[in-house]
Formats: sequence, structure tokens, C-alpha cells
Amino acid sequence: MMIQSPALAALPGIRHGFFTREGGVSTGIYASLNLGVGSNDDRANVMENRARAATALGVAPDHLVSAYQIHSPDCLVVTTPWAPEDNPKVDALVTRTPGIAVAAGSADCGPILFADAKAGVVGAAHSGWKGAFTGVLESTVDTMEREGARRADIVAVIGPMISQRAYEVGPEFLARFLTADPANAAFFGPSERDGHAMFDLPAYIAMRLKAAGVGLVGSTGLCTYADEARFFSYRRMTHRGEPDYGRHLSAIALVA
Repeated sequence: MMIQSPALAALPGIRHGFFTREGGVSTGIYASLNLGVGSNDDRANVMENRARAATALGVAPDHLVSAYQIHSPDCLVVTTPWAPEDNPKVDALVTRTPGIAVAAGSADCGPILFADAKAGVVGAAHSGWKGAFTGVLESTVDTMEREGARRADIVAVIGPMISQRAYEVGPEFLARFLTADPANAAFFGPSERDGHAMFDLPAYIAMRLKAAGVGLVGSTGLCTYADEARFFSYRRMTHRGEPDYGRHLSAIALVA
């Protein structure tokens, strides 16, 4: 049902999981652990799936909180849980309240889980290219720091997401990154199509995290596009012309 990072699992007082598509009750293109309230899946199935994810994390079903993600750099501190229909429009959540699991949704974008076990502060961020480019990672670290964390004590782990070999981008995309910093060329490889390139978003995210002063940056190294048995993929859905897709959650909590 969920994948764990050894780096986060070793931290005392913290529970986490990068949930796969396995272990739920949804059917068809959503099979089976679709955790996305923004999908067109049966609402009852999604809520049952979310309850299973919460149980796996050791929190109450109504204490698994997520956001209405808009590819922004915005981060919010969570002190009390809310219902999915009240999800705020942000892309990262931070908490120091035990018993609340903060979650990031994804289906190719990067879910990143953060923890400073010494300070008792955890976070979850959703980072596609736009979020990474505009600062959602730095915003999460800044927010954790304001809540008492130290950058050098933060462990950040990149969850399953689209890999470079599956992420082709066009010339305008490449130009945007090179204009911002010519050194970004290191994150692009050759494509079979003229004028296109293959973008290494996981490596770009890792670079931004390290540049932000995060003490330990890890990765699951798993590709959502390539591993259909375990993961949903927005890009795979697009290539196939399917009507919708399931979503994962990656979540982290302080032990109550």
C-alpha cells in the first residue's frame, strides 16, 4: 500500500508513507487506492481509500489533510484538520501538531516529505515543474524554519514521480529554464524529436532542496509513468486518451 524511505523511517516520533495505487476499493481506471478527491471517482470509494491511508499512518481518518493544489509556491501551517471539501488552495503543508498527517497529492509531479525530528516539525509539498521553478520547496523550508525547524536538521525525501526518460518538453519550456539560469542545462537531455528535450525534474528538485540548505535530501528513485502496476500517471493517461486518472497521496505525521 505504501512505500517508506529509510531516511524518514529512522527518525523517532514520525510516521510517513508514499502511497501507491494498491490496496484500495476503487475500480476501473482508478483501481484501486485512488486518494484524489479531485478525480471523478465515486466519492465513497475515495473516502474509504483515504480512511485506509490514515489508518496505515496511525491517525484518525479526519486527521489526514491535503490541499487543493494549484502549482503555486504557497505553504500553509496546519494546526487543526479540515474536511477534503474545505481544502485550501496551496501546494505545501507544514505542522508541528501531533496526530495530524499532512499530505501532498500527485500523479507524476513530485511529492516531497520533510521532517525535523529534533524540532518536531514535518511538511509535505507538491512540486511539479512550475512549483519547483517558482519556489514551493524553499517556501516549505522557510515555513518549517518559522515553526522552529533548523535547515541543517531537515530530512527531505522525493517520492515516486515522473523520471527524465518519460518527461519530454518543448523548446519554450527549455528556454524558460535556461533564461533563468544557464546552469539549468544540466537537467535536460537529448530527445528524439528536434527542438525537444528530456527534463530531469527529480534532479532539479534535489538541487533546489540542497541549495535551500536542507540537511539530507533523499529520493525513492521510482517513476510513476513507467510503473503502471504501482502508480497512477497523468502523462500516461494523456498519451492513452483516457478520461481521467487516479491520484496518490504522500503523507507524514508526528506521533500523537
